[in-house]
Amino acid sequence: MDYGVETLLAQAMAGDSGARENLIRECQSFVHKIACALAKRSLEWGRDDELSIALIALNEAIDAYRPEKRVPFLAFARIVIQSRLRDYWRKENRFYQTTVSLVGTSEESGQPAQEVQPAWDHYWDQVIALERAEEIRRFNELLQGFGITFGDLVEASPQHNDTRRTLFQVAVGLVQTPHLMEYLLAKKKLPVKELADRLAISRKTVERGRKYIIALALILQFPEEFAYLKSYIQIPLERRSHDEAPGTRYSHGS
Repeated sequence: MDYGVETLLAQAMAGDSGARENLIRECQSFVHKIACALAKRSLEWGRDDELSIALIALNEAIDAYRPEKRVPFLAFARIVIQSRLRDYWRKENRFYQTTVSLVGTSEESGQPAQEVQPAWDHYWDQVIALERAEEIRRFNELLQGFGITFGDLVEASPQHNDTRRTLFQVAVGLVQTPHLMEYLLAKKKLPVKELADRLAISRKTVERGRKYIIALALILQFPEEFAYLKSYIQIPLERRSHDEAPGTRYSHGS
């Protein structure tokens, strides 16, 4: 999760209404993307009810989010948005799909949320497992276009913190340089020389970490698509002490 979003989420969950408003504003493009993808058409703010419903769902997700589940907030919010939109379409008779309410009360029985909590937890765990598996499938498919497998990433994962930190900085530098990222996506090749020169890092280091850099860059470039994977690799850009930088070494199936 982006550090700005993470901070706003913590403040919003603590009761800061201003932070909640800022968080919702910060996530509007995310909400729009999810709603359009599910509706399979372009939606416009102020015209389509789906976007208003999706924003309300985002607000509900802030209240219902449980950090102890160790699931990225955006991944959870996506599930709530999808559930609420499907409820809306079912009621509008656009299509019928049985859904389980993720927050609030059971619409069918009127039972308070605490009475359906065991079912909610079971459903939650199932949905998260499916979401994570689907995200890994999509990422694996994307990697294949670059000639990379998950096995390659395990082998390419740096053993030393300094090397890991350096390669992370290269990936960030790549994502922050639009023409180099466009080159990577179009040619399916890492611009080794340009990155080495731009970041003052040896070409040999960049070449050796090629697969790891590409994988990180793809996750950082598409954070909403790979919310679970991104939550595993975040580290601050500033140099840490000798302590381990959390979550930066790729691990499949965490």
